[in-house]
Amino acid sequence: MGRGALAALALLLGGCDGPWSEDGDRIETAREFPPADRPVAPTVSTKWSTEEARDRVNEAEDVMDSADVRPGMTVADIGAGDGYYTVRLAQRVGAGGRVLAQDIMPEVIERLADRVARERLDNVSLKLGAVDDPRLPAASFDRVFMVHMYHEIGEPYAFLWRLRPALSEGGQVIVVDGDRPIAQHGTPFRLLVCEFEAVGYKLLSYNDKQHAGGYLARFVPEGGRPAPAAIKVCDNP
Repeated sequence: MGRGALAALALLLGGCDGPWSEDGDRIETAREFPPADRPVAPTVSTKWSTEEARDRVNEAEDVMDSADVRPGMTVADIGAGDGYYTVRLAQRVGAGGRVLAQDIMPEVIERLADRVARERLDNVSLKLGAVDDPRLPAASFDRVFMVHMYHEIGEPYAFLWRLRPALSEGGQVIVVDGDRPIAQHGTPFRLLVCEFEAVGYKLLSYNDKQHAGGYLARFVPEGGRPAPAAIKVCDNP
């Protein structure tokens, strides 16, 4: 990794130590929220498929078109992994836009920082998140992407509740996942909608995206956020 990328990474990771406690199975900062009544899929790889295979079916371009991503937008790529969407979002929003690539694993952020520096993606910044908090700046994002990673979120109610203030006016959360059990690295669509609605979002649209591994769902905030203790837990189908 270049000297500049290392310096930038040090600034990004500074002060981002995990907030969790060894007392109990849940991190301390999530305990005011109800636990999800479902398993959590383990992170087995940062790659859903090869970038070449995904580009052959025009995955990213089609998903970005469906999400109405335009030049000049500010976009977050949550669970960015090796940066497949980060790179293509950066190209789509252009020099006048911004992309924040986020992941919860420092080693993933380090690899992505190297790629961002190597490909000279000047409109991309990096962020280390937490399992219960994406740690995004408030009122900042036109689109927040969560591609093939929602089933790996260990504290979905806390995570989505804390994500909502990051959306700018008219902002949307874009989820791409498979309509299958979480144990098979997907999220049943009915469960996805229920968990989003539980913390104050509504479903804006649904699209079948089998070439992208399942479906694309768009959500927008609706009404106020419930108090954490008032969140109703969804049944796992």
